[in-house]
Amino acid sequence: MSDLAYRVAGPDDQSALAALDDSFTTEHVYEVASGDVGFGLRLVAVDPPLVKVFPVEDEDGGGEDGAEGDVHEIVAVDADGTPVGFIAVGVEEWNRRLVVHQVTVHPAHRGRGIGGELMRRALAHGRERGARTAWLEVTSVNVPAVRAYRRMGFRLCGLDTTLYTGTESEGETALFMARPLDR
Repeated sequence: MSDLAYRVAGPDDQSALAALDDSFTTEHVYEVASGDVGFGLRLVAVDPPLVKVFPVEDEDGGGEDGAEGDVHEIVAVDADGTPVGFIAVGVEEWNRRLVVHQVTVHPAHRGRGIGGELMRRALAHGRERGARTAWLEVTSVNVPAVRAYRRMGFRLCGLDTTLYTGTESEGETALFMARPLDR
């Protein structure tokens, strides 16, 4: 991680950030079991491993999930200045919540703590802006990300079985994770 620099992303970074490979491969997914009064998650092995490639987003400035308003992006760049990862966040003023819109680390650079450092910096930004909590959404098939977010202090706080209906991710469940920013 020492060969990397972290900085606020600028307009000149946008095409490189959009081109970063955010695909992943996993040998497990979470299945959701629902009942009349609750839900449960069960880790299930998949064979062959699932390879998830996210669709290219429209360049409308709306962010991965329709983020509006003031989006703060932090980028990790290698010694040549090439972006290898970034995080995009925004603060919802009404409830003082930092919303993590997207975290992407190029596959060749994963497992080196880059995502954790990007998140640490994003959480600090949220604290500076008065946020009390951080919140994010992740698909139930992205077990590697769920595990990473748990290591970063996030815990499951809800889910939506219909969020991806009519999209390329239909059949997956949106998992919502949150953590306090007092630490």
